[in-house]
Amino acid sequence: MTSIDTTPVIHGGTMDADGNTLNPAGADEKTWGWFAIFNIWANDVQSLFGYTLVASLFISFGVGGWTAFAALITAGLFVMWMVNLSGAAGEKYGIPYPVFARASLGTQGAKLPAILRATVAVFWYGVQVYFASTAIALLIRSITGASGGAEFLGLTGIDWFSFLLVWIFHIVIFWRGMTWVETFLNIAGPFVYVVMIGLVIVLWQRSDGQLLSATATIFANPEGTFWTEVKGFVAIVGTMVAYFAAVMINFSDFSRYAKDKKTMVLGNLAGLPFNMILFSALALLTTGGAAVVFGEEIINPTEIVERTDSVLLGIIAAITFFAATVGINLVANFIPAVNGIANISPEKISFRTAGLITSLFALVIGALWVSFISEVGISGFVNTLGAVLAPIFGIMIVDYYVHRKEQLSEADLYNMDGGLYHYSNGWNNAAVKAFGIAAIFSVATVWVPWFSVLSGFNWVIGAILGAVIYHVLAGDRTTA
Repeated sequence: MTSIDTTPVIHGGTMDADGNTLNPAGADEKTWGWFAIFNIWANDVQSLFGYTLVASLFISFGVGGWTAFAALITAGLFVMWMVNLSGAAGEKYGIPYPVFARASLGTQGAKLPAILRATVAVFWYGVQVYFASTAIALLIRSITGASGGAEFLGLTGIDWFSFLLVWIFHIVIFWRGMTWVETFLNIAGPFVYVVMIGLVIVLWQRSDGQLLSATATIFANPEGTFWTEVKGFVAIVGTMVAYFAAVMINFSDFSRYAKDKKTMVLGNLAGLPFNMILFSALALLTTGGAAVVFGEEIINPTEIVERTDSVLLGIIAAITFFAATVGINLVANFIPAVNGIANISPEKISFRTAGLITSLFALVIGALWVSFISEVGISGFVNTLGAVLAPIFGIMIVDYYVHRKEQLSEADLYNMDGGLYHYSNGWNNAAVKAFGIAAIFSVATVWVPWFSVLSGFNWVIGAILGAVIYHVLAGDRTTA
């Protein structure tokens, strides 16, 4: 085992006047406490899509409330374990995901998974900017009663104004740096919960106290058996693990700002199981309450709010949905997109430059979402890119924990011209081969109908395949 070289010698880094994207986070940047980590997960869970997903799980699999809760908690604990593994190197060395990947794939090879992750993130970043703008449009219509007039590319004047406003808002947040990102997440997370609890109270009052008793059995299948409950449990766990897969692989992008390992672990412990329990409980009660009050199983919270016929609640909900959507956009999409783009040319692309590139793509994607992109249906393409990231996770984890015994040379991680992680012209052939073989399975899970029986566990299997194949091909590497 070679000794750890922690001398801050950066080769091809990004230290400049307007940003520090890939360089190790210094002591002055490692300020995130457990609450900041907690709010990463609060914001990741609290999106409109997250609510719809959780609510639909109760309905789709026909299981009792307790079975669904057990599955969601199990998924939360599993994801917590995974992110503690993937985030440890980021916390210890202050490095983001693209730099962590250099240890296993090589200084040049790491650009491949970084670009793939960035491509997925940029796409969904643009889409979420559009969806966040719909909350602002709802707010404007609720206050003014205006319709917005004629449409252009599927959007009215109010829609376009809202979209550009939200797009600029994102730029303002990232332009001020990660401190502003942390502040926004810390505000948005608790605020969303306050409003969701308020919605449950409204439904509780209108259901004449029938809310709790109804939600315990309202979604269960009357003909269900022990085995249908088990199958539903497994399917829900798999679905939720797949939902968090993207953040699992690049969690070092956030853990690098944690004060210490204890802070990261505590934040993940409080953030994942607690948020899964609280958010799922509120989603269950809200969906169940809507079924009791309105006689329908409604999984879209905006529709539930509209049914309450409360202008005040509509205004508050619009602000809440906006905060929730921007929160998950910053966590799941913006940060990995910026770091992935910066890693293409670390010596030239700063944090702000990468952020502007991301924003320009978002402007195009979001503007064309209604009129073109959503109609074409490119989910298969995006899902394919996401699926091929699964083997990368397994490769990085085995390399760091088994082959390197959690020891890295910081200086060599940033040496783009040589060093321990340069391998063969910057590519680790063992990792590339393992990635290619395992990725065949991962891509097949998207396009081959037979693999649908895996119910979301294809990501985990792809990660395991990548890990095992890499371990065999790499041999016994015990040096940093």
